[in-house]
Amino acid sequence: MTLNSDFVAALDIGTQPRPSTMGSHVFDVLRQAIIQLKLKPGNAVSETEIAKQLGVSRQPVREAIIKLADAGLVEVRPQRGTYVLLISEREVKTARFLREAIEVAIARKACETTGPKEAAELRACIARQKMAEDSGVYTEFLRLDEQFHQTIARIADCESAWKVLEGLKAQMDRVRFLSIPMATPVPTLIAQHGDIAEAIIAGDPDRAEDAIRVHLREILKSLPKLSAEHPDLFVE
Repeated sequence: MTLNSDFVAALDIGTQPRPSTMGSHVFDVLRQAIIQLKLKPGNAVSETEIAKQLGVSRQPVREAIIKLADAGLVEVRPQRGTYVLLISEREVKTARFLREAIEVAIARKACETTGPKEAAELRACIARQKMAEDSGVYTEFLRLDEQFHQTIARIADCESAWKVLEGLKAQMDRVRFLSIPMATPVPTLIAQHGDIAEAIIAGDPDRAEDAIRVHLREILKSLPKLSAEHPDLFVE
């Protein structure tokens, strides 16, 4: 197993952070590698090899692997090793259901707290997404997609709820990465984001709720197609 140099570079080891902080950095690097299928389902994950590639001790790698297991991305098999889990369709659907319930509540609250400054922020998010779509850099679009939802949570003063969502949506994120750009056209996603933003800016909670539900149910359309096209990556 070899990590892409981009992921290795993302780990700022030059500052020599505390071991617990280093563990969080390693977790972020490995999580992105799994979500972007640099580490594919079924791949073995070696503590020793990762530590060597990232230039860290095994302790922060061990911490990261424990967190990845808690997020449902890897499985630690005693005496056999650690492996990236297949994408569970059932867990994706469960995570989507929970995410919808939480994000609907966040969007409705954001309708009460959005003023001119927040409106400008939301519209700037959409503008950056359109620029990423024009450039064809889909990994950048996914980052901006995440930023958009996080911005709504911040506007609603629900950042702690966003942290809960981050733990829930790891399975969804792998499907989202697979779905772009073919299964779910990026312009469709941007248009849906625009609908959410404008509903929040207008202070219309019912419209914002409807827009969030439409957007987060998009994955249910692409999931069957993706699992059929990539049977080696999925499990029922």
